[in-house]
Amino acid sequence: MTAALDRLRDAGWVRTRHGSASTVQLPAAAAERIAPLSATGEAGPLIDLRRAVPAAPQELYLEATRRAVDRAGPLLAEDGEPGPGIAELRAAIAARYSHEGTATRPEQILVTSGARAALTLLAAHFRPRVALVEIPTFFDALRVLRAPGTRLVGCQVTTDGWDPDQLRDAFTAARGNLAYLVPDFHNPTGALMSAHTRRTVSLLAAEHQVTLVVDETMRDLDLRDQPDPVPRMRGALLIGSTSKSIRGGLRIGWIRASASLIRELQDHPLAGPLSASPMQQLVAAELLGDLEPVLGRRRQELRRQRDHLSGLIAEDGRWHFTRPPGGLALWLRLTTDLADTVVERARRNGVALAAGPRFAADATLAHHLRVPYTPPLDVLDEIAAVLDDACRDGAR
Repeated sequence: MTAALDRLRDAGWVRTRHGSASTVQLPAAAAERIAPLSATGEAGPLIDLRRAVPAAPQELYLEATRRAVDRAGPLLAEDGEPGPGIAELRAAIAARYSHEGTATRPEQILVTSGARAALTLLAAHFRPRVALVEIPTFFDALRVLRAPGTRLVGCQVTTDGWDPDQLRDAFTAARGNLAYLVPDFHNPTGALMSAHTRRTVSLLAAEHQVTLVVDETMRDLDLRDQPDPVPRMRGALLIGSTSKSIRGGLRIGWIRASASLIRELQDHPLAGPLSASPMQQLVAAELLGDLEPVLGRRRQELRRQRDHLSGLIAEDGRWHFTRPPGGLALWLRLTTDLADTVVERARRNGVALAAGPRFAADATLAHHLRVPYTPPLDVLDEIAAVLDDACRDGAR
């Protein structure tokens, strides 16, 4: 026990004062980290990359929390019952949309406990018989949309983008139902949908009376040297979240829609259970009020990490990939091995990855692999070595 405490003390995790008990603290190195402990191998035996998540901006997050606590009195005087979100946060989210060219009023925003909760509420409200999804797409979205009686129809997305003919066929199959798309630095491919394709999607949705749900969780992670924001799709219901731009543990998401639909959603039986904690909403309002310092640093770090990992695993015949213009991961197409096999070999060497079939509605993508570049550079070196070894096994 003494030896363990000594190691924790040396690493900065425990502080001991003479004559008093030891207390747990956050070491300075961790306060400046750019990836959660789980993605660096410091929280257990694995470097866990099954989820692509950046770390919290420690200093700014703690400052925002302190400010929120200091002025939480009026909030604590209320009944605490779930609602559409605290007025301050709804106004802050609406202001960001308006500043980006999409005029929005606070009553057009419904706050939820994350983007997954937002999609869950929309799916429960519309109860689609058919849901159009991209192949691949975010695996949690597949879990939500695979409700009893819902049939998923797919449209393939590659690192080069969306195929217009497949989009047309998929919207025809989903007529009168729902579509879920991630056009901004698509998870997991990193693709960015062009303005022309967005116009095509909007027209197809209107023509086939499809409710278009657009997940913008990754929109802030634009890693291009000269970002040029693409206009949003007309007529779409928009889902947003703080999970990638700030922290996954800040369970704040939202839906932007017409004020009338927001009122309908607020009355749904699931709206209360899927609502966000008022105190977390207050923290989010503090952070969203001055988000650019967080985003600026995050983009700079991710750009450096993306380029570093891309250089380490430059194509050599065992895989192909395109350096994404944004997002959190590389999307590899393996040429010599099945992704599940590579995942198993990598896990034996201490790295947990997600294979392509996890992102597919139709169990395809057996030769694809998502490799997040969220860890720091030294950990990316280790990940690249493990990946190299895992794929070399197949060539022996």
